[in-house]
Amino acid sequence: MIPARFAPVLFSFILSLLMSCLVSGIATYNAIGLSEAFVVSWIMAWLKSWLVAFPAILVIAPMTRKLVGKLTVST
Repeated sequence: MIPARFAPVLFSFILSLLMSCLVSGIATYNAIGLSEAFVVSWIMAWLKSWLVAFPAILVIAPMTRKLVGKLTVST
């Protein structure tokens, strides 16, 4: 198992993989439809978007948590 201290990085890794897969798939479908080139185009778009998404989430997630903490109250 992975030590708990790596949880934020693992969270960012998994979230960036899943979200970039979903968004790049939708964008690729909108751009070219279900053509013969769809799968290869989607994989290439996914790789490129994940390379941006992973470091972006590492930076943005802590700022988002702080903002959410300021916008919400404990019950």
